[in-house]
Amino acid sequence: MNCTPVFKKVVKAGHIFDLLDAEKSNRVLKLVAEEAVRNSDYIISENKKDLSLMPAADPRYDRLLLTKQRIESIASDIRKVSELPNPLGRVLSETTQPNGLKIKRITVPFGVIGIIYEARPNVTFDVFSLCFKSGNACVLKGGSDAIHSNTAIVKIIRSVLSENDIDPDVLVLLPAGRSETSQLLNARNYVDLIIPRGSRGLIDFVRENATIPVIETGAGICHTYFDEYGDMEKGRKIIFNAKTRRVSVCNALDCLIIHENRLEDLAYLVGLCSDKNVEIFADTAAYPKLKGKYPAELLKKADKNSFGTEFLSYRMSVKTVKSFDEAVFHINKYGSKHSEAVISENKSVIDLFNRSVDASAVYANTSTAFTDGSEFGLGAEIGISTQKLHARGPMALEALTTYKWIIDGNGQVRS
Repeated sequence: MNCTPVFKKVVKAGHIFDLLDAEKSNRVLKLVAEEAVRNSDYIISENKKDLSLMPAADPRYDRLLLTKQRIESIASDIRKVSELPNPLGRVLSETTQPNGLKIKRITVPFGVIGIIYEARPNVTFDVFSLCFKSGNACVLKGGSDAIHSNTAIVKIIRSVLSENDIDPDVLVLLPAGRSETSQLLNARNYVDLIIPRGSRGLIDFVRENATIPVIETGAGICHTYFDEYGDMEKGRKIIFNAKTRRVSVCNALDCLIIHENRLEDLAYLVGLCSDKNVEIFADTAAYPKLKGKYPAELLKKADKNSFGTEFLSYRMSVKTVKSFDEAVFHINKYGSKHSEAVISENKSVIDLFNRSVDASAVYANTSTAFTDGSEFGLGAEIGISTQKLHARGPMALEALTTYKWIIDGNGQVRS
């Protein structure tokens, strides 16, 4: 498929945002939320077509799965986005120069945003709501694994747009082909920004092949460090939640780091994980402490592949360290700059951890499962940025705006 005509339509449709007031934008988003719930049976039936082609044991299956409860939650996030302040036209700075020029910097949309993502149909709703609220048209390139789900969702959204006299081409879904991906990555005259969401392989491919600016929403290799001053009850609950709440998402725990002085407590700390059949890959110091206390069929010896791996399943590694510095070194070596946590009752340790760990979200005595736009009060998210330019961490409305300078004069000329 030649995508150029589609890109041109999106650019043209995007000019509607120059005239669309915030009140109507919010009203349309609420209508989309209503239609999502009202059409949940239709969405789920299309989603089942995608699910039927994916083994239930595949880590992506849970991400692909849509239920009425999940659709209700998605609709709730869309409503939250509609209730957030308008991110556009916000004055970031304002000065008056000695020559009388009044200079201010205000927030504006990027224009057209391209999203490339895998088996995550919820992203279709999230991306639309955030792009629409922030005045951006969007081009979606979902994977073949979710083509039926994404097509159904886009059909519902475009119907709402048409019924409210808004050009539906502010949202388009490209076919799930490789040629379309290549064209989107090189649509320099039409697309202003590319955001990939998915595996490390997808993100690396987009970064290496795009000729358009890219914001990386990186893979999540997440650690929790149980310090020698950690509270056992807090640690037991936090580790269980971070690992098992939803194993297929990027904020799930992958590696538990434990201070050697607390190895005797390790079996208790991970005890709840056996209820969910979590397979543990323990290093040479941790393995003997778990042998006979953790189910034998779930306990394995760690190897070089046990660390720096995003498991996306009921698997977790355990690394023993002799010091705080060794824990931080391990995190900074194997982490993906996503979400990292420390469990400690020592404030000095927590403060030093916050300063030393290089990640977009750093936690103390709580679960990394909270790395989420909705949990951060952002309404929804378009991804978790692990880079350091423009946006970092959960990306929502503010991250989907850039700025321009407005200069107001009264006949001044430069000498």
